[in-house]
Amino acid sequence: MDKTTRAALERLLRMARSDTHQARRVANFILAWWNAESLGGFDLADLFAVDTAIASDMALVFGHIAQLSNAEYPTEYRADIEAIIAQWRPEIWARAEEAV
Repeated sequence: MDKTTRAALERLLRMARSDTHQARRVANFILAWWNAESLGGFDLADLFAVDTAIASDMALVFGHIAQLSNAEYPTEYRADIEAIIAQWRPEIWARAEEAV
């Protein structure tokens, strides 16, 4: 991942940790990448509900993902993503914690 894409992803991770309607949509985007089957997908119509800068960051990250020849996940941001799961998917997080 190049520096520009990494910076975009980090902005999205910060946004997803806030408590706004945009944050929920950004969280949906990130979590769809992490594991859409268990965490839910991303509705492309949500792009209309975020600021242009946020949508541009999403497009940059999506473009990066689209260029990969194999599935790749941002594992170096696992703690951030787990915090997003706990915040936006508490029922899933609780089940995961019980399983441990």
